[in-house]
Amino acid sequence: MRGARSTGGVSYWWAGLGLPEPRDPLPGDVEADVVVVGAGYTGLWTAYYLAELRPDLDVRVVEQRFAGYGASGRNGGWLSASVTGGLDGYARTHPRADVARFQLAMNDAVDEVIRVARRHAIDAEVRRGGTLLVARNAAQATRARQAARTAERWPETGARLLTAAEADARIRVAGTQAAIWEPHCARINPARLADGLARVVRERGVRIHEGTTVHAIAAGRVETDRGTVRARHVIRATEGFTAALAGERRTWVPMNSSMIVTDPLPAPAWAEIGWTHHDTLEDFAHVYSYAQRTPDGRIAIGGRGNPYRFGSRTDLDGDIPDRTVQHLRAVLCSWFPQVADVGIAHAWSGVLGVPRNWRATVGYDAASGLGWAGGYVGTGVTATNLAGRTLADLVAGEPTERTTLPWVDQRARSWEPEPLRWLGIHGLYRAYGLADRIEARGARRTSWVATLADRISGR
Repeated sequence: MRGARSTGGVSYWWAGLGLPEPRDPLPGDVEADVVVVGAGYTGLWTAYYLAELRPDLDVRVVEQRFAGYGASGRNGGWLSASVTGGLDGYARTHPRADVARFQLAMNDAVDEVIRVARRHAIDAEVRRGGTLLVARNAAQATRARQAARTAERWPETGARLLTAAEADARIRVAGTQAAIWEPHCARINPARLADGLARVVRERGVRIHEGTTVHAIAAGRVETDRGTVRARHVIRATEGFTAALAGERRTWVPMNSSMIVTDPLPAPAWAEIGWTHHDTLEDFAHVYSYAQRTPDGRIAIGGRGNPYRFGSRTDLDGDIPDRTVQHLRAVLCSWFPQVADVGIAHAWSGVLGVPRNWRATVGYDAASGLGWAGGYVGTGVTATNLAGRTLADLVAGEPTERTTLPWVDQRARSWEPEPLRWLGIHGLYRAYGLADRIEARGARRTSWVATLADRISGR
């Protein structure tokens, strides 16, 4: 039976907690030692570790709405050690040992988030189970075997190839032919993590000025609608909202990702599906989807939908077109025919930051005091923790193993101007969708359409 569906409202995760009212808006012109722009995971982790390293510093965080309003409170809840851009890509420009350190640092970041949550009694509904990536046709199975060969070159990932029967023993996804299982991942409730982390940061003496919109960032100052913050260190942690800042329109594009969550599934459906190991779930499609089983017996599934709005515009409160809801529902039912009569409880969307080279970055310029982190391309739940620790090290002037990782201070060229940006992104996603349809008709190898799209995009 299909009941009423909630749409937008930031996210299902925040609907469960209740949307917070913005607190402590900037009171006017102020001075501080460090100002962090954006109270998502990146900004909150940076403030957390700075307060730990340098409790003498006056650290301020400025946020347009409330802590966790952006992707941090809307994502799929994957605490995954996946390295954006892939290890082989980094190995083309960095020594293998450094790339391996990067993967190990990401593995540790998964553990670190869990440790911090336990230390501070943050109930983020964490359950470790790894990630299952399923291949549902011959071409996808070929990519799964290629991924297994990559894992042999990078044993730090811990990934391994599963047969269809082994995959079904974890989650019975219709049509599975093979799968990759990766151990370094946990399921979380993302809004609970953001809310708890904001509480802990405030307890450490950091002021989070919510309800304060930043217009421009420069060396030594941040201009807002409520006044100017002057500080020696200015950190940009705006992820998918970066394009709204003066001079940053083409730095990272805000890519849309959308989600739906079902009503609770009946017990017979769960008995058929399995999914008792708390794995997060993804497929090997080019226009891929991702999912988790929630603690109260629902399935939350996400995908790209309408990937990009002209002019790098962003939504405000997670509104989502009905066609995207229907697309995600169709994917869900293709995976699990047992849920065809289960209602959709909530649907929402958000934006994530995508650099032109599709790789996350963290950096700091000691001369100007300007720092930044982001461009996670959907893998930010864990990467933000490593980025926050790295930024804290850089601001504190403490060289560490983290400050020499391959993603530190890497630069990407700007995105193309409009309308080329819009045409290119939508053209690429149409190409990937076409490749998926070709492969679904029986191709045994990755479609040439997807291969060409990869070359054009630079992924």
